Amino acid sequence: MLQITGTWIAAGLTLAIFSFLYKDNPFYKMAEHLYVGVSAAFAILYIWAFDVWPMLIEKFITEQGSEKWILIVPAAFGLMMLSRWIPKIAWISRWSIALTVGIAAGLGITGQIQGVLLPQIRGTLVPLTSFNNILMVIGVIATLIYFYFSAVPKGAFKVGARVGVIFIMVAFGASFGYTVMARISLLIGRLNFLVTDWLHLVK
Repeated sequence: MLQITGTWIAAGLTLAIFSFLYKDNPFYKMAEHLYVGVSAAFAILYIWAFDVWPMLIEKFITEQGSEKWILIVPAAFGLMMLSRWIPKIAWISRWSIALTVGIAAGLGITGQIQGVLLPQIRGTLVPLTSFNNILMVIGVIATLIYFYFSAVPKGAFKVGARVGVIFIMVAFGASFGYTVMARISLLIGRLNFLVTDWLHLVK
């Protein structure tokens, strides 16, 4: 009974989302708001279950010695973030926001350098013994030439920039095609659910 009820609810919400293809309507808004609310509730429960409770509260209770008192610092910054709800002391949250943005920027820069830039450089330094390697090196150099704005594009420099545009457009097209394929795959999954699990037209 629970499985049947869940199937009908899922089918109804799927059709409510699909109804937006006709026009905006109350059924779509209901499904949209329900999705956003469930996602927000799940995010709060996830943060509590996997961050706040095990890494702060439980660790503070079970930790021995003076090391556990350092946990007061992140707890204080977290409470300062909640001051955004009180207009008179909302400025206090800027300390937490500044700390969070600073840490995220630092980790993002080092992560991009170590995880993207350096591997890309190493991956480009390949022997020019095959067509794929030659094409990749030409694409990297031409793309870098296109994004070099300190010189006027003339002669060979202009040709290299135009070749870089071609490689960029190919990369964007492949990325867009992959995105469309992913969305179509999701659509096929929902249609398969409606036809197979809900209407039982296909077995």
